[in-house]
Amino acid sequence: MKKKILVYLICAMTACAALAGCGDKSSDSAKSNAEKVYAVEAGSAGEEIANANGYKVNAVASQADALMEVASGTSDAAIIDLLMAGAMIGEGTSYPQLTHTVELTSEKYVVGCRKGSDLKGFIDTMFLAMYEDGSMQEIAKKYGVQDSLVKPEVDVVAVQQGGDSEYIRTKGTLIVGITDFAPMDYKDENGEWIGFDADMAKKLAEELGVEIQFVEIDWDNKIMELDSKNIDLVWNGMTLTDEVKEAMNCSVPYCNNAQVVVVPAK
Repeated sequence: MKKKILVYLICAMTACAALAGCGDKSSDSAKSNAEKVYAVEAGSAGEEIANANGYKVNAVASQADALMEVASGTSDAAIIDLLMAGAMIGEGTSYPQLTHTVELTSEKYVVGCRKGSDLKGFIDTMFLAMYEDGSMQEIAKKYGVQDSLVKPEVDVVAVQQGGDSEYIRTKGTLIVGITDFAPMDYKDENGEWIGFDADMAKKLAEELGVEIQFVEIDWDNKIMELDSKNIDLVWNGMTLTDEVKEAMNCSVPYCNNAQVVVVPAK
């Protein structure tokens, strides 16, 4: 009888220890911001704000990769653009199991040209004309970004001829640096680049009378790619930051954006 009681006591103690262990694991999962790992695109505004807040960062190649990190559980959260979050997470999207919480910033998108490039003038005047005739809003509505559009604040001036525009017309191709970033730049079922930014870039190429070529770049190297003339423009939902202002000749803002935290939905 004593042996049976001893066995029961050992089993009960083992069960309690297991439950205590489970309880500890559960409490560990409630991590503070300082303990969480945030997946961000290298060179992005999301990485910049994560570093500024002192977060632990997992820098990946794209915002799409950042979402994959959260979905697979290899990162606790991601910081991505609000416009991408609207297209990629939640019910009826690629990541229905993810949701976004707090907006960390308020930002604007611009197109990046080389320093001193006359392409800025072409882009600004095109933005204004397309906004005023409604064609910009039509393209935006196609990709669900119409509520984020900003009316271009452009002083109507004669566009300077020569420089980059002449260089691009001579070679016959406008090369646009992008990443896979819905709803701004992404591939359709036929492998063709579409999206709000892609369609607007195609309009500029038509205006210049040249072909368009989209090149996927490492976002962290966008300035180097532009300066080395591997690409002619950075047109990919690029947030206007101090670094971008210093390194590029930027278009007027055309879209509002924010950086948001993405986490698994409960």
